Amino acid sequence: MGRFQRAEHSFGEPPKPAYELTGHRPALPEHVRVVDADVVGAVLRTARAVLRERVAQALESDMLFSEELARRVADFTLDGGKRMRPRLLWWGMRACGAAETASALRLGVALELIQTCALIHDDVMDRSRLRRGKPALHIDLAERAGLSPDSERGFAFGSSAAVLAGDLALVWADDTVAETVLSTAQRRRIGALWRAMRTEMVAGQYLDLHGQVSGGSSAAQALRTASLKSASYSLARPLAIGAALTEADERTIEALCSAGRCAGIAFQLRDDLLGVFGDPVLTGKPSGDDIREGKPTYLLAVARTRAEAASNEEALAVLGRVTGNADLTEKDLADVREVFEVTGARAHVEQQAQRLHDHAVSRLGQAVDVDAHGGRQLLSLLTTVSGNRSDHSPAYRSPEG
Repeated sequence: MGRFQRAEHSFGEPPKPAYELTGHRPALPEHVRVVDADVVGAVLRTARAVLRERVAQALESDMLFSEELARRVADFTLDGGKRMRPRLLWWGMRACGAAETASALRLGVALELIQTCALIHDDVMDRSRLRRGKPALHIDLAERAGLSPDSERGFAFGSSAAVLAGDLALVWADDTVAETVLSTAQRRRIGALWRAMRTEMVAGQYLDLHGQVSGGSSAAQALRTASLKSASYSLARPLAIGAALTEADERTIEALCSAGRCAGIAFQLRDDLLGVFGDPVLTGKPSGDDIREGKPTYLLAVARTRAEAASNEEALAVLGRVTGNADLTEKDLADVREVFEVTGARAHVEQQAQRLHDHAVSRLGQAVDVDAHGGRQLLSLLTTVSGNRSDHSPAYRSPEG
């Protein structure tokens, strides 16, 4: 059971609530039941209304800007993605016993917009050509301007315009939060969480970039990067924002944050494993991309640390040769897989991911009643994110979209 237990009166047994006396729980309002049945659909309906207004406001500034940039930001936000953050926000709120429907949905849209910002900027930094099976925004912007995205001029225009598009998404996210109807207490709590989330997202991205150019990072730094870049803004903060819409106390909010953070890091560790050992047909991306890009993953850091401790020069030579090698061959990939196996890095990361998953479930149970409807839905979401994803079952791809 979670924290929502009736306090006993000093003179005897607490009175039974009306639904226990009648055998019925009070019916949920229709608008709450509608969202419960289809959170994603409700978020999308709200997003269309919010973004229609944003694009119209952009048109007041300039038609070219509105059509070529603002509308693309809106389309990117509406097209694709699993809406994991709004779902976590909604069920975090419902698991804490409340249903601030309109405010929750608008805040869910704000989370989708900050995710738009992150993905657009991430694709520019990684020079990714595809996103959700379509040209990445910086590629699309260059091509629609009649430029080759591979030319110096085309890349400069496309990437610069995409940075502005990401900035616009962040501005819209902040505006959406600012215009959401909240009580004074809600605004204070949610404002603090929102500010922390934005900074953590940028910090995580910077640590990821820094790790790639500095030749790697320690296992502790790799976990810190995963916590900031993925776990915090993808899971912990959305859960906490949902709880902050209710009368949940600070201990409950912190427990939900902890559950989300553990689930997010577990997801990242399993995703690192799938990136090397997974079937590309199931994972949706080529094997070895993290190795080619020199990503400072926890898996790589553990392998390097263990090889150094064992004075395994052969393993260290393999890691030095393949990490950050854009021309990685199948033989190179087989060699690095063997290093991950021989050093025990793969087994260690799998154990760590399972431990984090178990801790996420435990912390969730300390925060809310996981036998109640909202708690069950939230438990299911966290298990989907952090649970085991083998090659024999469909891979769950990112809270990132």
